[in-house]
Amino acid sequence: MGKSKQSGNHNSDKRKNVSKLWKTKRRTKDLDQIHTDMIPDKAAKLLKQDVDFDVTGCAQHYCLHCARYFVDLKSMKEHFKTKIHKKRLKKLRDEPYTQAEAERAAGMGSYIPHKKVEVQTQQVEEDMAVEPPEG
Repeated sequence: MGKSKQSGNHNSDKRKNVSKLWKTKRRTKDLDQIHTDMIPDKAAKLLKQDVDFDVTGCAQHYCLHCARYFVDLKSMKEHFKTKIHKKRLKKLRDEPYTQAEAERAAGMGSYIPHKKVEVQTQQVEEDMAVEPPEG
């Protein structure tokens, strides 16, 4: 006789939807959340954060549009040249949808064309970089 094809217990059936866990593992902020972060008051707070040793790069190098932290200034500048960052800037040009716009689309008002928002890559301050000691 051989071993039966069914082996193990049936506890593995409890976690059937593994793909949903994988999809949400590296979930980033949504575009409407980033639009609220781009308000000048919030943007200033995010770009000038206190040192936090639990976050990558001690929370000193943050891309506002992609909601990502970077180890150093060089890697952040390289990120600004990537396709991922440029695609995110293009997506952020559309103004986020509002409840009023949803009601107009459903026929509860007159149509107003969708607005475009001017989005540019954030300015990088060179004084944040650590200077090598002289001598």
